[in-house]
Amino acid sequence: MTIGWEGEDADARAAQRAAAERAGLLEHTTGAPLSIGNEFAEVRVVRVETRNGSRLLIESPKSGQWVALCPLELEALTWQNTATFSAMVGNPFGPLVPEDEEGS
Repeated sequence: MTIGWEGEDADARAAQRAAAERAGLLEHTTGAPLSIGNEFAEVRVVRVETRNGSRLLIESPKSGQWVALCPLELEALTWQNTATFSAMVGNPFGPLVPEDEEGS
């Protein structure tokens, strides 16, 4: 008997697509990766080139989560206050704005 969950196949396909996308980005790395960390977290940052320009690929080796941000998205971080980051840290592994609210 095999235990599974509803949507397991969709989750597996999404994970495969994400892994392929990450691998494709890493093929276009520019410069050496930079790792920073403390007792709470560690991240690896690397510049990657895409057909739409440079992105900063930020990865968490511990969780396997990653994101590639364009210059505008990175600049948007500078517009935030500490409450925004506190809210993000207070909801680990989840988005600040759920997907169903993004379209509205």
